[in-house]
Formats: sequence, C-alpha cells, structure tokens
Amino acid sequence: MVKRNVETRQNYREGLIKLLELKDSDIRMSILRQGASAIDKGVHIGGAFSAVVPLVSLYYGGAMDYDVQDPTRTDKDLMVLSKGHAVAALASVYADVGYFPPEVLVNSRSHESILNGHPGPILPGVAIATGPLGQGLAVAQGFALYAKNHTSSRVFAVTGDGELQEGIVWEAFMFAPQKRLDNFCVIIDKNHGQLDDHTKLHFSMDGLDRQLEAFGWKVVRVDGTRYNQILNALDDFVNGTPDGRPTVIISETCKGFGAFSAGLDKHKITLANDVLEQELVLQKQRRDAREHAYVQYLAALESAGEQEVAKALEKKRMEIYQGLGSKAISAPVRNGKVPPRQKHIKLTGELPKYGMSDKVMASDVITKCMKLYANDSRVYSVDSDLGSTSGLQSGVGAVDQNRAINVGIAEANMMCIGEAVAANGGNAWVSTFCPFFNWQVMRRIGVSQQERIEAMEDPKNWLSEGHELDLTFVATAANLDTQVNGATHMGNDDNLLFSTIPGLKIIDVSCPNQLVSIIRWIMEGSKGLVYLRIMRSASTALYPAGTQFVYGKAHRIAGAENAKVAIISSGRGSHEALAAAKLLEGQGIAASAYDMPSFDPETIEHLLAHTDTQLLFAEQNNGYLWNACAKLVLDRKIACDVSRLHAVNLNREDGSYRFIHSATYDELTKHSALDATSIAKKGAGLVS
Repeated sequence: MVKRNVETRQNYREGLIKLLELKDSDIRMSILRQGASAIDKGVHIGGAFSAVVPLVSLYYGGAMDYDVQDPTRTDKDLMVLSKGHAVAALASVYADVGYFPPEVLVNSRSHESILNGHPGPILPGVAIATGPLGQGLAVAQGFALYAKNHTSSRVFAVTGDGELQEGIVWEAFMFAPQKRLDNFCVIIDKNHGQLDDHTKLHFSMDGLDRQLEAFGWKVVRVDGTRYNQILNALDDFVNGTPDGRPTVIISETCKGFGAFSAGLDKHKITLANDVLEQELVLQKQRRDAREHAYVQYLAALESAGEQEVAKALEKKRMEIYQGLGSKAISAPVRNGKVPPRQKHIKLTGELPKYGMSDKVMASDVITKCMKLYANDSRVYSVDSDLGSTSGLQSGVGAVDQNRAINVGIAEANMMCIGEAVAANGGNAWVSTFCPFFNWQVMRRIGVSQQERIEAMEDPKNWLSEGHELDLTFVATAANLDTQVNGATHMGNDDNLLFSTIPGLKIIDVSCPNQLVSIIRWIMEGSKGLVYLRIMRSASTALYPAGTQFVYGKAHRIAGAENAKVAIISSGRGSHEALAAAKLLEGQGIAASAYDMPSFDPETIEHLLAHTDTQLLFAEQNNGYLWNACAKLVLDRKIACDVSRLHAVNLNREDGSYRFIHSATYDELTKHSALDATSIAKKGAGLVS
C-alpha cells in the first residue's frame, strides 16, 4: 500500500511538471510580447527568463496560498520579487493568474501604463517598489517577521546572485536566522551574470551555500533549469517540520535560460522584429511538443488504471489553464478595491503632561507614550543599536518584546523592516542618529508610498483608503545636539537632504509637550512617512500640556505679530530664538519668536505681508526652513523685498554647506552665532 501511494505521488508529480513546463512556455511568450509592445521595445530579458522557473513553481506548483482578489490579506502567503529587473516575468504571471487584465502588459513603460520598468504598488498585487538591489529581500524578511507574530502565513522572496553584492542583503541574511524566521523562503536565481558582463559575476559566489549555512540558514541547492528539484525544495519548506531556520534555495541557472535565439541572455535588450518572430515560432513549437507530451502522458495513466491521478491532473490543469490549446481561456480577473484599513491606534491610559519648567529628555517622552500605544498590536519599533537614544525599544518592549526589534548596526535593514510592518497595516517607528538613515532606502520607500497613494486615488486601481504606509523615522541627535561626537554624527544636513523625498513630512521637535502631541497626531493613523527629529539631551517645555499639533503650522512663542524682527527656528534652536526675542524686548526692540516644527508657508507669507518686519531664520542646521522659504517665494511668485529675509545657520558666511566639528553645545552655538546673545545682536542690527 505504501509503495502504491509513493508511485501515485510520483506519477502526479511527473504530470504536474509537464503542466508547469506548458505554463513555462506561455510565460516566456508573454514576456516576449510584452517587450515587443513596450514603449521602448525593451525588456530585461536575461534575468526575466532565468526567473521563470522559480516564479512558475511558486504560483502554479502549489507552494503558495495567495489571494488574487485581496492581495493585502495578511493571513495569506506573500512573495516579493527583490530582483525587480525581472518585472516582465512577474507581470506575465500576475496577468495570467488574474491580478490584472492581460491588456496591462501592452504598452508598458509608457506614461499611460501602470506597468513600469520595475515593479511597485501601482501594479495590483505588488506590495512594495523594488529594483534598487537587495532591498526587496530585506523587506520580505520584515514581512516574515510580522507574519511570525500575527499569522501562520509564509513569505517568499526571489532574488538574484547579482543582488547579493549589495550589503543590505547580508544585513538581512544575518538577522533572519536570529529571529528564527522558519516561515521565510528565499530563492536565489543564480544565473551567473549581471549588467556589465552577462556571462559571469564580477566576483565568484561559489561558496554561497557554506556562507549562508554559517549564518544559520537551511540551504538547498537545485538545478534551476528543471522543475522537479525546485518543487521538492518548496515542498520541504512548506510541509517539512520547522526548526527555526529560514530556507534559501540556490537555483543554479544561466541568464536568458529558456531562450533559443542568440542575444537573449543579456541584462536588457531592445527586441528586434526578426528576433521576436523567430523566437516566438520556436517557443510555440516547444509549447506544442510539451502539450502533446502531457496529453500522451494522461492517456498512458488512464491505460495503466491510474484514473484518479489523471483526474487530479486534469483538475490541476483546469486551475491553471481553464483549457488547453484553442480552448484555453483567461483566468478570472480580480476587480474592485481591496477592503479599506482603519489605521487609528487606540490609547490606553493618559498621556504624560509636563510643566513649563520641567527638563525632560525626548527619549523618556517616547518611552512613556509607547507604553500606552503599544497595547495595540499594530505598533512596532525598530532600532539599530541606539534604542537607548530613541526610547522606542523600552516603550514598546515593555508591552511586547516581539514588537520591539533591534537589528544591531544595520540601518538599511531597519528601515526595510519598518516598511514591511507599515505595508501590512501597522504603525511602524524606526530610529537611528539623523545622519545614519540610508538615502537609497529612503528614496525607494518614498517611491512605494507615492505609488500606493496613486493606486488609492485611482478609482480603477486596487488599493483603497488606509493603505498608505504609516512609517515614522525617529531621527535622534538633531541639529547641534550631538555636540562632541563630531561631523559624522552631527544632524545638521539631514533635514535639507531628505526634504527632496516626495511626501516625507519633516518635523523638528522643540518641546516635550509638543512631542506628546506629535505622537498623538501620528497615532491617529494615515499620516504617511514622517521624519521626526528629536533632541538628545533634556529640554524645558515651550508649550503647555495638551497643545494640539497641526502639521504645517507654526506657533508664535514670543512677541507680537507686527514685531520689527521675527525670529524663526525649530528644535533646540527655538529655545535660543525665544531667549533672543526676550533680549531684544529688553533693549526696546519689538521682536517675536516663531517655532516652526514643520514648514508653514501660510505663516511665512503672512509675515512677508508685514512690510516693516525683518525675518530672521536662525537654524541649527544647514538652513532647511531658509531654503523652504526661498522655494516658496519663487514657487508662489510672492512680491516682496528680499532684503527683509535674513539667515544665520551652520553654513559658511557665503552660504556654502559644511559639516560641523566636535565641540560643546555652548561652543558650537557661539562659534556659529546661534546662541541667544548672537541672534539678538543680529536682530538688533537689522533694525538699526
């Protein structure tokens, strides 16, 4: 009986492989047609073709439990195509299984198309934007971490050996085993080529299996040109006994595998018509032969009395084909929006309140607030060996240590895990020193967010309300707060740098009560990407407890509206601005001070309308508000006397940017003329 069951399984597996080979031909022809109809007739053919076997195995071989109608369900399996260059293969599979209609594959890369040169959430079923190498794998690891805490679902990632030259990949490879992510499976499409040389890698990866095993991975090496071995490896991952180790399947193949014509093994090509026609003819001939082989195999099974196996194969065929040959029809296509998400995080308890003279550290404020909000299981924190600076880990960890993550010194990995939590509907907080956030990762996350919002706003696209990313970047040691650590650790240029990320809300915190109100505002949900700059050392309050935070709104913290000098600052600089305004008042000069935690264009325009007011931007950074003001004046074509606009910041006197050397806070402010006395002196000179 046991022998009979084994034979039955083997017979079914052999028939399944024949079906997958049929689908393999369909996907390859779809990739070719997709490239031919693209606006530039271009396609990343080498990596797309080598990825077909892994993708077909995942989506048709039975390893994944996915939901085409609602791809955002967190109780279903998820796949991330980290090697985003292979988007043509992914798109062909997604159109075939019904994530979107086949028409989407036509005219790709054009402005009218939602199918871009690399995948992103504007394309139904795609969770994140990928393409910048290695980051997709790190986000997939974050998805697995989230799933480990909430569901029994599995997460797959398809990467390439070229991607493994990126450092972020190894941050994830080191971290995933530490978290015992045995629900995580990575398939490495080891096609032995890359962009500049499609015939070999720039350096060998022959010892990849030993390296990954040393990190704690379960490693399986397979022939990536055949379906039987990769199916066996996926079966073992799905049905085997978990032992705490994540799985990596090294799929040995070559760039452009499965193509007949010369030249289809390169990174990217422009498809010439003669090559396309020749290749389609040959692919069709191979498909016909494969269909004939399947039909013959089915007849042989029935002749041998294996009707049950034949019946099971036909059922599988109907699932993935809905017919053969001329009878083939498309799979049902998903329609409508996915269910909306409610993003509001509940508060359990009373938020802290501070007196105006209390000296409080921002990290302590965050810890107290997180202890109240982290009772909602959607709240996560991720630190990179600086948890004591942010206060996040001690706050969230007091409620649930599984949601208070510390990745060690791996800031890029930290940011990707945070994105994964946010993409699953969580409220994610990640933190490190201001200068340590990774620009490359920040930019890609910004692309993901933009595409999500575009999909939400398009009534015909898939995402609905609440599917933006709620991800807060807590940037510690902002402005001059790092003091004696020196230029590499000094947050004087970060806000100006990251202000070019579309949709990123930059907030510079000046007060413990203000920080409480900002946290409350973020926890309301659907606030998007927030870059929250906090002070490292303690400060007194500028606002009374209970003050309501409004993004894009400044507050006058001293003086009258029509003062002769208006001093504008943020963060620790607002305390100096307040003291400077009081010094000027003592000299008989009407002065006001404005705390501008987020840029407020209306207040600036209002101040410019007071023709007797001199505007002095006094910032402990490279002039974020000053630059935003200049842009505002030009964008809105505001008619004003620009001689009324003045700046004192950490730039050189000629306005050129610089980094700041080690010194105490008092030394730094005096050297840069940003202490209260120097600011007051500057203000007095403006009205003399």
